[in-house]
Amino acid sequence: MTSRYNRHIIVSEIGQAGQDKISNAKVLVVGAGGLGCPVLQYLTAAGVGTLGIIDFDVVELSNLQRQVLFGTSSIGQNKAEAAKKRLEDLNDGISIIAYAEKLTHKNAISLFDTYDIIVDGSDNFETRYLVNDACIITNKPLVYGAIYKFEGQVSVFNYENGPSYRCMFPKPPQSGSVPNCSEIGVLGVLPGIIGSMQANEVLKIILKIGTTLSGKLLCYNTLTLQNSILKVNRNQTIIQSVLKHKADFNTTKTNFNCGTKITSVSIENILSEENIQFIDVREHHEQPKVEALPITHMPLSELKNSLNKVDITKKKAIFCQSGIRSKQAVELLRKLNIQDCFSIAEGASEINNILSSTRPIWSQNAKKP
Repeated sequence: MTSRYNRHIIVSEIGQAGQDKISNAKVLVVGAGGLGCPVLQYLTAAGVGTLGIIDFDVVELSNLQRQVLFGTSSIGQNKAEAAKKRLEDLNDGISIIAYAEKLTHKNAISLFDTYDIIVDGSDNFETRYLVNDACIITNKPLVYGAIYKFEGQVSVFNYENGPSYRCMFPKPPQSGSVPNCSEIGVLGVLPGIIGSMQANEVLKIILKIGTTLSGKLLCYNTLTLQNSILKVNRNQTIIQSVLKHKADFNTTKTNFNCGTKITSVSIENILSEENIQFIDVREHHEQPKVEALPITHMPLSELKNSLNKVDITKKKAIFCQSGIRSKQAVELLRKLNIQDCFSIAEGASEINNILSSTRPIWSQNAKKP
């Protein structure tokens, strides 16, 4: 394997001893999406001895714009398993473990305990806080990354008595107030840049060289190529509050509710009901269309001016691409005193998948408009 890692070994600050450290390291990457893909590629190429990948999602066509581990042949496959297959071709000398499941309070602690470093490549706040709290409890360093349109952030948390993610952001933002990539979009190269920075931080931690981003938040703008670094201070009170829940962490879900409670249901739970108006609040051009249901189209941007389309005699089941805008629509309609509104938890693609397997039930029980 000397020839494979020759360019590492001949670097005086790394050498054979440093490459041995990399080969003995165990790193878990949470999410094989836009950030996870470049992280996984570079850590695999670097020779990280054990690389874990946890992701319950499947590859979709819209992912290929930025999730560079996947190709057209990967569509429909679980992301963790598809990533493992590609990475084993990149480096067959390391151990790659795919967890085709969702990270939860029930499995996070036992999973994190088996790794040295955790990399957060998730795209939602609930998972970020879950990852952070599990890292505090298991005392694992966390390499954090986030992206938004043209801007990204990188930091290292819970490392050598440094701050945690909650020290910077004690509470999640109000539900639905910050859209994700599927709602707002992202420049395709941005996750590649931020993910590479995350991989760099992982290698610095393993090799114990350079200065990590512990206690610092690096902010990067692709349009101006400007970097800025913000200082993050450790808040011992917040960290201790997380540690208090160590004993019951795997059975008690952290309360992420910081705003108005939104009623959210699964499409499967309402297929047998008849008095339902299904409202699609996506823009008219968005795909896929949901054709197996009687749909009223009311884009969120036009909602206030489309209230005449609301059937006040029915319950209103509202959906969008991933669940963010539908929650915003429910809040807005309730403020306008329109009752019996709830958000469908699944996005349009998942609704189609569910309907394809339950269509006979829908056809039998629901009345056509």
